[in-house]
Amino acid sequence: MAKGFGNMMKQAQMMQQKMARMQEELVNKEVTASSGGGVVTAVVNGKQQLLSLKIERDVVDPEDVEMLQDLVMTAINEALKQSQELAQSEMGKITGGLNIPGLV
Repeated sequence: MAKGFGNMMKQAQMMQQKMARMQEELVNKEVTASSGGGVVTAVVNGKQQLLSLKIERDVVDPEDVEMLQDLVMTAINEALKQSQELAQSEMGKITGGLNIPGLV
Protein backbone atom coordinates (compact mmCIF):
# COMPACT_ATOMS: atom_id res chain seq x y z
CA MET A 1 0.00 0.00 0.00
CA ALA A 2 2.84 2.41 0.84
CA LYS A 3 4.41 1.74 -2.56
CA GLY A 4 1.15 2.63 -4.34
CA PHE A 5 0.92 5.85 -2.34
CA GLY A 6 4.52 6.71 -3.24
CA ASN A 7 3.78 6.23 -6.94
CA MET A 8 0.69 8.38 -6.62
CA MET A 9 2.74 11.14 -4.97
CA LYS A 10 5.34 10.97 -7.76
CA GLN A 11 2.60 11.25 -10.37
CA ALA A 12 1.10 14.23 -8.53
CA GLN A 13 4.50 15.95 -8.42
CA MET A 14 5.05 15.31 -12.13
CA MET A 15 1.61 16.72 -12.93
CA GLN A 16 2.34 19.76 -10.79
CA GLN A 17 5.62 20.36 -12.67
CA LYS A 18 3.84 20.01 -16.02
CA MET A 19 1.14 22.45 -14.93
CA ALA A 20 3.73 25.02 -13.81
CA ARG A 21 5.55 24.70 -17.14
CA MET A 22 2.27 25.00 -19.07
CA GLN A 23 1.32 28.15 -17.17
CA GLU A 24 4.70 29.69 -18.05
CA GLU A 25 4.15 28.78 -21.69
CA LEU A 26 0.70 30.38 -21.73
CA VAL A 27 2.37 33.78 -21.43
CA ASN A 28 3.79 33.26 -24.93
CA LYS A 29 0.56 32.03 -26.55
CA GLU A 30 -1.69 34.65 -28.08
CA VAL A 31 -5.27 34.81 -29.26
CA THR A 32 -6.78 37.56 -31.37
CA ALA A 33 -10.39 38.69 -31.56
CA SER A 34 -12.02 41.53 -33.40
CA SER A 35 -15.34 43.30 -33.56
CA GLY A 36 -17.14 45.55 -36.00
CA GLY A 37 -15.82 43.64 -38.98
CA GLY A 38 -12.23 44.05 -37.84
CA VAL A 39 -12.24 47.73 -36.95
CA VAL A 40 -11.26 46.88 -33.35
CA THR A 41 -8.79 44.07 -32.68
CA ALA A 42 -7.61 42.80 -29.31
CA VAL A 43 -4.67 40.47 -28.68
CA VAL A 44 -4.56 38.60 -25.36
CA ASN A 45 -2.07 36.04 -24.09
CA GLY A 46 -2.89 32.72 -22.43
CA LYS A 47 -2.64 34.36 -19.01
CA GLN A 48 -5.57 36.68 -19.85
CA GLN A 49 -3.35 39.74 -20.23
CA LEU A 50 -4.25 42.29 -22.91
CA LEU A 51 -1.17 42.65 -25.14
CA SER A 52 -2.47 45.04 -27.76
CA LEU A 53 -5.54 46.85 -28.90
CA LYS A 54 -5.89 48.20 -32.42
CA ILE A 55 -8.62 50.65 -33.41
CA GLU A 56 -9.04 51.67 -37.03
CA ARG A 57 -9.09 55.44 -37.44
CA ASP A 58 -12.34 55.32 -39.44
CA VAL A 59 -14.35 54.02 -36.46
CA VAL A 60 -13.40 56.92 -34.19
CA ASP A 61 -16.39 59.22 -34.18
CA PRO A 62 -16.50 61.87 -31.41
CA GLU A 63 -20.30 61.95 -31.82
CA ASP A 64 -20.64 58.20 -31.10
CA VAL A 65 -18.18 57.29 -28.36
CA GLU A 66 -20.58 54.65 -27.01
CA MET A 67 -20.29 52.59 -30.21
CA LEU A 68 -16.50 52.62 -29.97
CA GLN A 69 -16.67 51.61 -26.32
CA ASP A 70 -18.98 48.70 -27.22
CA LEU A 71 -16.66 47.55 -30.01
CA VAL A 72 -13.63 47.68 -27.69
CA MET A 73 -15.42 45.74 -24.95
CA THR A 74 -16.67 43.14 -27.41
CA ALA A 75 -13.22 42.54 -28.89
CA ILE A 76 -11.51 42.34 -25.50
CA ASN A 77 -14.15 40.09 -23.96
CA GLU A 78 -14.01 37.70 -26.92
CA ALA A 79 -10.20 37.59 -26.77
CA LEU A 80 -10.33 36.89 -23.02
CA LYS A 81 -12.88 34.11 -23.59
CA GLN A 82 -10.64 32.52 -26.23
CA SER A 83 -7.66 32.85 -23.90
CA GLN A 84 -9.53 31.07 -21.10
CA GLU A 85 -10.56 28.30 -23.50
CA LEU A 86 -6.93 27.96 -24.60
CA ALA A 87 -5.78 27.66 -20.98
CA GLN A 88 -8.47 25.07 -20.22
CA SER A 89 -7.54 23.09 -23.32
CA GLU A 90 -3.86 23.09 -22.40
CA MET A 91 -4.69 22.08 -18.82
CA GLY A 92 -6.90 19.27 -20.12
CA LYS A 93 -3.91 17.83 -21.95
CA ILE A 94 -2.09 17.53 -18.63
CA THR A 95 -4.95 16.38 -16.41
CA GLY A 96 -6.40 13.98 -18.94
CA GLY A 97 -9.71 15.79 -18.91
CA LEU A 98 -10.14 15.76 -15.13
CA ASN A 99 -11.82 18.92 -13.94
CA ILE A 100 -9.69 20.02 -11.01
CA PRO A 101 -11.17 23.19 -9.48
CA GLY A 102 -8.87 26.17 -9.07
CA LEU A 103 -6.21 25.10 -11.57
CA VAL A 104 -7.17 27.47 -14.36
